[in-house]
Amino acid sequence: MIPRALIGAAFLGLTTTAAVDCQLSPRQTDNLVLLGKVWGFTKYHHPAITNGNLDWDAPLLRVIPSVLAAKSQPAATTIISNWLGELGSPAVCNPCASVPESLAIQPDVAWINDERALGHALSSQLVAIYKNRSANNIQRYVTLVSGVGNPDFVNENAYANTPLPDSALRLLALYRFWNIISYWYPYRDLIKENWDNVLREFVPQVYGAADSTSYRLVMMRLIARIEDGHANLWSAMDVRPPAGTYYVPVQSRFVEGKAVVSGFVDSVGPAAGLRIGDVIVAIDGARVDSLVKAWLPYYGASNQPARLRQIAAQLTRGDAGPVTLTVERNGSITDVKATRVAVGGAGFMSMLTHDLGGATFQLLAPDVAYLKLSSVSGQGVNDYLKAAAGTKVLVIDIRNYPKSFVVFGLGSHLISQSTPFARFTYGQLSNPGAFAWTEPVDLKPASPTYDGKVVILVDESSQSQSEYTTMAFRSAPGALVVGSTTAGADGNVSPVPLPGGLNAMITGIGVFYPDRRPTQRIGIVPDLVVRPTIAGIREGRDEVLEAGVSRALQRPFRLSR
Repeated sequence: MIPRALIGAAFLGLTTTAAVDCQLSPRQTDNLVLLGKVWGFTKYHHPAITNGNLDWDAPLLRVIPSVLAAKSQPAATTIISNWLGELGSPAVCNPCASVPESLAIQPDVAWINDERALGHALSSQLVAIYKNRSANNIQRYVTLVSGVGNPDFVNENAYANTPLPDSALRLLALYRFWNIISYWYPYRDLIKENWDNVLREFVPQVYGAADSTSYRLVMMRLIARIEDGHANLWSAMDVRPPAGTYYVPVQSRFVEGKAVVSGFVDSVGPAAGLRIGDVIVAIDGARVDSLVKAWLPYYGASNQPARLRQIAAQLTRGDAGPVTLTVERNGSITDVKATRVAVGGAGFMSMLTHDLGGATFQLLAPDVAYLKLSSVSGQGVNDYLKAAAGTKVLVIDIRNYPKSFVVFGLGSHLISQSTPFARFTYGQLSNPGAFAWTEPVDLKPASPTYDGKVVILVDESSQSQSEYTTMAFRSAPGALVVGSTTAGADGNVSPVPLPGGLNAMITGIGVFYPDRRPTQRIGIVPDLVVRPTIAGIREGRDEVLEAGVSRALQRPFRLSR
């Protein structure tokens, strides 16, 4: 048995200089929350900003000390109102923006009418700004990417020369991200928490971050709260626990709720002393379940399977050299002395995919063709189809990220008539916070058409383009999606520059089925749910593939190795 000793923050791979809330009073916190909301609303609605070249960061940085020093909430409201008045009254709009009907998401701006919270003067100013927002579809800090519609956050200063921004710039980082989510995030309506409360929670944490690592960790936790698999502090992943840059060269994944060795990384993997199917119970005495619990807040993901997929890939990370892994093997607990080594990019990517080894296209049996998208070539589609001709089943393995975009190049050969498979939502520059629907996207048929059954394999490693590809291919007549729920993060991404030279990212457009059923967080729901088992991994089986082919052939199929 492994003792459940107390585990310190450093032992868990977390920094020991974690952010400590500075001594902001509740009043100061509330006043800073109000300032952040007013600043963001004005940034995206006041024509003096949206139509011009005004740097709206600088006025914020100047007013923060006055708001902090306010002796009461009414005093802070007056300070903010006077500060806002320096912009002048908005010019009367001509033409004025109006909110269209049949939106996917309506703007959430009712709070500007709350005179009890804002006072008459400030509320009146915000209402006047909203009524006189321009219909010219111009934003100083946002454009929409041509042909796609996801937001491009232009003209945002990343303040790259300040690795640890001062407290005011750290608040700016919080305000910038929080307001981008409020006005430009297509899945804002899926955030489970009250987004105002999240702002209130993070104001003292961000303001009181003690050093650059603490600041990054706080921002990482904030970004993770929107639960979007695309969203993270991608420029600072080195601070995400566990600390270190070396790995035990094995693949691991969570199976039946346990961290299981599912493969080896390159030829050095077997030398680690672990066996396929070993359940990792502890690392240097720290129980895996305790580590996972401590790390979860730093892992942004759309659902729990995707979050555990990320943790599994990082599970053995740490400093170079020896490490003791406690494993359960055939009912017994044993310690394995392994060594962390450098793992190259190809080796690390193998930790995130669950497809078959070997060639991109394979004949698994005379009547079963297999194509994995992790190494697919768009130029090779005709060759794949020619090789698959005459088979009864084509297995398309998307338990990976496609190397080439083959949605239309391959998908057009799986259908015989024009078939809609997706539609999108996108933001509106004249109505920040509003998201409109597009028309459905169609697959158009092309020759030759594959005449057999199409089986599509997915799991938690299927994300973004993988999910969009699955949506297209499952529109083939009789197509069967097999596996488990995917990562639930689909849509073109939008980078978000943040003070300190940091770069975050969010999903920028909404992706839905033609009938407007959602995919975000839910992922692609399989027609046939099959998950690997620890016993199957120990036997070297691909239970997901075998189940899919068996269903398509209407007879048992076992993969030969």
